[in-house]
Amino acid sequence: MEVISIQHGSGGSLTAQLIKKLFYKYFENPYLLEGHDSARLPRPNGRLAFTTDSYVISPLFFPGGNIGKLAVCGTVNDLSMSGAKPLYISSSFIIEAGLSVKVLEEVVAAMADAAKEANVLIVAGDTKVVERGAVDKLFINTAGIGEIADKVEISGGRAAVGDVIISSGTLGDHGMAIMVERQQLQLESQLVSDCAPLNSLVQDMLKVCPDIRVLRDPTRGGAATALNEIATQSQVEIELYEDEMPVKAEVRGVCELLGLDPLYLANEGKLLAVVPEESAEVILAAMKRNPYGRESTVIGKVTKKSSGRVYINTIVGGQRIVDVMVGDPLPRIC
Repeated sequence: MEVISIQHGSGGSLTAQLIKKLFYKYFENPYLLEGHDSARLPRPNGRLAFTTDSYVISPLFFPGGNIGKLAVCGTVNDLSMSGAKPLYISSSFIIEAGLSVKVLEEVVAAMADAAKEANVLIVAGDTKVVERGAVDKLFINTAGIGEIADKVEISGGRAAVGDVIISSGTLGDHGMAIMVERQQLQLESQLVSDCAPLNSLVQDMLKVCPDIRVLRDPTRGGAATALNEIATQSQVEIELYEDEMPVKAEVRGVCELLGLDPLYLANEGKLLAVVPEESAEVILAAMKRNPYGRESTVIGKVTKKSSGRVYINTIVGGQRIVDVMVGDPLPRIC
C-alpha cells in the first residue's frame, strides 16, 4: 500500500485496514479502540467548552510543522482561549486519491506527538477519500471538548479600562514562514512557524490569576484583527506601543520588502491576553517560566470606553489606526 486509493474510503476491508494499521497505531487509547460510531467519554466536572475547525493549509509541510500538528494545536488553542483544559479531540480526514501513504503517516504521527504534548486524546474520527482534483491532497476537520473551572470567566467582552495587553511572543511567525515556504524565498536564516499547543501556558497563567479578562490566539488576521474584535466586543479603546511590538527581524524585513504589516500576519503558537493592571506583573512572570511564553511582553493597554477602536503609538511619535483587515493577504495558512 503506497498510495491512498478511492477504495480506502469505501467502508470496506481497505478502510478497516487503514484505520487499524495507521490511525489506531498512532492514536491508540481506550475510548478510540472501543470502535463505536461515537466515543463514550467520562463526564467532566466543570463546564464544557466545545470547538470545531477545518485545516486546508498549503503546503501540507512547512518549517516547524505540518497540517497534522497544526490541526491538533489549533484545536487545543481554541479551547484554551476560553480558559478550558482541553480533554478530547475528534479528527476527520478528507483525502485525495493518490496521496502517498507515507505522507499521510507523517501527518498522523505529528498529530499523535502534538496530542501527547498537549495531554489530550484523539477519541473519534472519520476517513473519506475523493477523486483526484476534488481536494488538494488532504483536508482535516477537528472538534474538541474541554473543561472550564468554575471561577474562570474569560470573554471577549470583559476588557476594562486600565487593563494591560500582553503578547506571549513574537508576532507573524507562522504567516511569514508559510509565505516564505510557498514562494520559495531565499533568506539568510530560516523562518519557522510558531505552531504549538498553548494549554500549559494558559493553565500557568490561571494559577496565578483566575481573573484573566480575555484571551485570543491571533491566527487569521493576526494580532490587529484579534484586538479589534476585543475592542468591539468590550466597547473600549486599545492603545498599542510600536516600540514594544515583538517582531523578529526576518519577519519585519520581509514585510518591509513586500509591503505587509506583521500585525496582520497569522500566528499558531502565540496568545494575546487582556489582564487586570494589578495582576500584570505576576502573570507576565508566570508566562516567562513556560517554554511557550519566555518572550512575553506588554504591548499595550485599554485606555477608555468607546465604540471599539485600536491605535498604535508609532516610534516617530505619531499615532495610526490599526483597523480590521479587509481580505486575506495569504489564504490557506491554516
